[in-house]
Amino acid sequence: MEAKATQALLNELLETLKDGEKGYSEAVTDVEDHDLKEVFKKYAVQRDGYLTELEDQMHQLNLKAEEESSITGTIHRAFINLKSAITSKSRHAILAECERGEDYAKKAYETALKAEGLPGQLKSIIEKQYAGIKQGHDEIKALRDSAA
Repeated sequence: MEAKATQALLNELLETLKDGEKGYSEAVTDVEDHDLKEVFKKYAVQRDGYLTELEDQMHQLNLKAEEESSITGTIHRAFINLKSAITSKSRHAILAECERGEDYAKKAYETALKAEGLPGQLKSIIEKQYAGIKQGHDEIKALRDSAA
């Protein structure tokens, strides 16, 4: 895989992680349910850790992280909806919005893993992170289903 394609793929994952981290961090502050605060805190920390890992890999591969990317708008909209769900105080609505963000993250990782010719170390980091993203998705979905 050429450097430019690897860079684009990693920038997509970075934006997804940044948005998830920001969304969960804001949700921790705004949500009232103590158990959700703990869950959101866990995923904010997870996404932050994943960001650091990917940025380290980019540094090692001599790739640059983009400041802004075209996909950012889509994700930010998911988390704007999260803010209004929190305002409504509906546990189900909050978790439904989180799940939308998780669906997006899961899809971004699945796309990344289909890419041909990722450097071995990078591929194994993305695989490990994908497992964590998938687990987060499933936990949020289960919480949402039980809030229905």
